[in-house]
Amino acid sequence: MSKIEVRRPRPPEQVQAMIEAVYLAQREALKVPEDDRQIRYIEHRPEHFYTYVEILLFPGRSLQAKKALFRSIVERFGALGIAPADIFIVLQEPPLDNWGIRGGQPASEVDLGFSLNV
Repeated sequence: MSKIEVRRPRPPEQVQAMIEAVYLAQREALKVPEDDRQIRYIEHRPEHFYTYVEILLFPGRSLQAKKALFRSIVERFGALGIAPADIFIVLQEPPLDNWGIRGGQPASEVDLGFSLNV
């Protein structure tokens, strides 16, 4: 689950491009499933915020995968005209026991169908 928060309005096609950038970076660096597109986009007033990406994910990814994710998001946002210094990325990794999925089962007891060890 991801959230993009920005400090100025953007045209719909650029919003969609930012959402796609985060999705593609997650697919590339974290190997998330193809249909995993839980991404929210929120706009704030310019004086109140920077470009902020928060990703809530299952734990288990290596530091190398996280660095690849950060680089990919910054590069993709850079192609949209967003300065690297204006991008903040935070990963939140609650333990699998703290995720209620597929009818309320702890994620630690479910076959997720993909590897977290990337």
